[in-house]
Amino acid sequence: MPTRPTTFRTLAGAALLPLALVTPACAQSRPAAEPAAAPAPEAPATLCSAAGTLRGAHGEQAEVSLCADTGVPRFNITAPASCRIAGSRVRYACRTEGTWKATRSGKTLGNGLLPGSGLYPGPGTYGLSATVRVRSTPDGVDLKGTVQATVSLTAPKAKATHSVTVDKNVLRRNATTTVTYTIHRDADVGDGNARLGMIGEEGTGLRISTADKRCVNPLVGRYPSKTRVAHSLDCTVTELQPGHPETLQVRFTVGAKCSTVVSKLGYWVPKGQDMFTGNMLAGPTLTCR
Repeated sequence: MPTRPTTFRTLAGAALLPLALVTPACAQSRPAAEPAAAPAPEAPATLCSAAGTLRGAHGEQAEVSLCADTGVPRFNITAPASCRIAGSRVRYACRTEGTWKATRSGKTLGNGLLPGSGLYPGPGTYGLSATVRVRSTPDGVDLKGTVQATVSLTAPKAKATHSVTVDKNVLRRNATTTVTYTIHRDADVGDGNARLGMIGEEGTGLRISTADKRCVNPLVGRYPSKTRVAHSLDCTVTELQPGHPETLQVRFTVGAKCSTVVSKLGYWVPKGQDMFTGNMLAGPTLTCR
């Protein structure tokens, strides 16, 4: 009995593959398609892009990159550079300092000193710029300039685990205003410890005080100094739980000269003995009229 020849079909970019003999559709059994598995969370990573080359009058060069972390509540900005002196092809690491700015769709999302960090605004295409000074001693490289780069970050924005609110945000001249700060922990991650700090403008005569024993005006100077900073206050809470916020009543005494007050919350999200699981959250800013 003659045998039926095996059929071959050519696929673009592939080798010749034999096709199975065709059988009636009713005789074929196809398993139901399984739903696609959800993608795993993106792991923290660093994305770098070449930002520019600085050149000196004597042939020295510095190639600067701008880098941003992804996948964390905060994103860190760094500007590593490699230097080369005139007449040499060897490149080596050199010191970079300066300032950075991050923008998206024309809006500034963060800025500060290098290296620096800000709250991660979420995925998107970011414009990074930096005004830097690159140095290497004793080789004599000392270059200044502005560099720019574009990076596309894909990590989702981390959900907030903590928050701070106030019942009023305006202080009055020549008056004492009592403000209630409420500290929330909105997720099961982390523990019940958090530290809230408030600071006004130095030299304005602002005094920050409270009867709450969990707070203290910080000490300054060398021991046994007992001088405390009247325009700053540190508070530590230890019983934060989801659905159980902690409140702090704080008095702000303002004289004839106004002062704004900024605040920041520090908290711990431990992962074993990892030393880099603390986070800082910008709290409310109080204005003055």
